[in-house]
Amino acid sequence: MPTRARPTRQFRMHSEGPSGVHTAVAAAATRRGATTAAALAGLLLAALLLATQLLAGAALARSVTVLTHDSFAISREVIETFTAETGIEVRFVAGGDAGTTLNRAILTRERPIADVLFGVDEGLLPRALAVDLFEPYLSPQLDAVDPAYRLEAFGDMVTPIDAGFVTFNLDRAWFEADGRDLPASLEDLADPAYAGLTVVMDPATSSPGLAFVLGTIGVYGEEGWLEYWARLRDNGVAVRSGWTDAYYTAFSRYGGDRPIVLSYASSPAAEVLFSDDPDAEVAPTANLRCEGCSVRQIETAGVLAGAANPDEARAFIDFMLSPTFQADVPLQMFVYPVRADTPLPPTFEAFAEVPAAFELAPLPEDVSAERVERWLDQWTEVVLRGGDPAATR
Repeated sequence: MPTRARPTRQFRMHSEGPSGVHTAVAAAATRRGATTAAALAGLLLAALLLATQLLAGAALARSVTVLTHDSFAISREVIETFTAETGIEVRFVAGGDAGTTLNRAILTRERPIADVLFGVDEGLLPRALAVDLFEPYLSPQLDAVDPAYRLEAFGDMVTPIDAGFVTFNLDRAWFEADGRDLPASLEDLADPAYAGLTVVMDPATSSPGLAFVLGTIGVYGEEGWLEYWARLRDNGVAVRSGWTDAYYTAFSRYGGDRPIVLSYASSPAAEVLFSDDPDAEVAPTANLRCEGCSVRQIETAGVLAGAANPDEARAFIDFMLSPTFQADVPLQMFVYPVRADTPLPPTFEAFAEVPAAFELAPLPEDVSAERVERWLDQWTEVVLRGGDPAATR
């Protein structure tokens, strides 16, 4: 994640007050032997003018702090463009996975540690709104956003920035070496033929983990989703706290023992781009393509209520919807830009598959904070504690 530190010079400007300037000037005057009242008055006047200039410069220094999840990335040059255009320095604070980052923002909401929170999606948003985490803001750049990403639930509290499609990635080489066919449905993941092969993320701490849980509720309904998870549990599904651990530790492509990992439909494009053969015609990983296998996830940014720099926060959110920022999104975070006129890089076009409409899982109609909390409790009881779905419901 690119982070621009403030120039040391600025910190010195803030630490040097008028008293420090007076001391330096007085010492210089003594060394030169200046004793007349007129000379001393002149030096004091110069010191006051210098102090005024220093304080004015400090007052003009502007900054914005952005709290993000660990997967956020953007080019340093893009952030430098924003600073050059606005005079606003940007500081990023990584808060862990998306769910953990939201928890941090909620726990510190009385004294916000940032001005902007990035990474809250449809599944996490109810928790944020329930505690009035954001202050209203409608960016003038919203007119350029694809209407498909301007959800009614966002209102004027958060701004859509990027979109991804949560789905399962399959390690082609593992399945070719093992001789098993690639799974072709959600039911296959619970089939004993694929026992012990799947890894997912904890929905309490991971936004893609929560997105998949919501997807299973949409596919199987309130009366059947816990039973499906019980079958996944009994089939040896592994649970990790976040995407990074699941993908880079448990996934077989990176030395783990799980050739099926919950990730994104755009992950194969990343595998090609960073592989030894960036001109490959086939990605080393494949997506699970089936009815209800994918969940759309729109990440947003919002101005935190009580932010120290709300004007700068609004300016940065506007910039996140600019052509410059949006064009950088695909190959930095491997998700889709939401700005309608944004061109996609060739690797993304070739390997970042957009699921067809029938592949997208319907989400529950009522995704209130209370219902999400209840679903998380039920999921924890069944999947992590081995509870009976019927008794848990």
